[in-house]
Amino acid sequence: MDVGVIGLGRMGQGMAASLIRAGHTVRVWNRSPDAAKAVAGAKPVASAAEAFRGDAAITMLADDAALRGVIVEGGLLDSPERPGLHLGMSTISVSLAAELAALHERAGVPYVAAPVFGRPDVAEKGALNIVAAGAAAAIDRAAPLLDAMGTRTWRFGDEPQRANAVKLAGNFMLVSAIEAMGEAAAFAEGHGVAGGELLDLLTNTLFASPVYKGYGASIAADRYEPPGFNLRLGAKDVRLALAAAEAVGVPMPFASVLRDNLIEAMAHGDGEKDLAALARVAARRSGRG
Repeated sequence: MDVGVIGLGRMGQGMAASLIRAGHTVRVWNRSPDAAKAVAGAKPVASAAEAFRGDAAITMLADDAALRGVIVEGGLLDSPERPGLHLGMSTISVSLAAELAALHERAGVPYVAAPVFGRPDVAEKGALNIVAAGAAAAIDRAAPLLDAMGTRTWRFGDEPQRANAVKLAGNFMLVSAIEAMGEAAAFAEGHGVAGGELLDLLTNTLFASPVYKGYGASIAADRYEPPGFNLRLGAKDVRLALAAAEAVGVPMPFASVLRDNLIEAMAHGDGEKDLAALARVAARRSGRG
């Protein structure tokens, strides 16, 4: 397929590389041109509009503001040449996802929300888990692209915003796991038990899953750079989850705790560190950080 990729952070670069390995023709655009040049085998283009055409376009941008700026304020849905479908793979708010679905329907461009679970190294291997929602026919048409970037596509119905709700729910659980490990490690340290030893035990027994093992190892080693997923973006996702929860009258009290702890972490200069650095909040409060 002829596909354009808009947004070439570490995730976007890995996804574009996976598409190229699968034999797709890939045009790429990024606000910083150097990032576009970093993807071997891709064709850098001069504007987002040149990427937003062909069989499909993929957006992988950092947040609501970036996506709105490129797609909505950039007028891409009004351009004469538009893609056969748009895969929105960014982690964005549920409200923006619903707005985009309506805008695409009016423009006659099929829209599939397809946020992903996985860090940059997983994206580079084409092993992401992809959450997709939108018209079944559009997801079917996107299958060769989704299969190139992920090991499985999980479908959640025909309303695109459902995929974004699932993604935010998952990220809320991920941040909750890091907070729990940070508090547990600080508690153990207070009783003379090395936090790293506790986490080694628990992440190889009761909590032997990729999230606990990966982030637990970072916490145990006090290693938060280079970031796989930075803390500032994790804070953004918790804020988005809280806003979406309020919109449907769902209380999320622990998400409020996480938001405040993430703000504290950023106030101590940890915003650009790996999300695992959230554990430093509990350590500092206990006098051991």
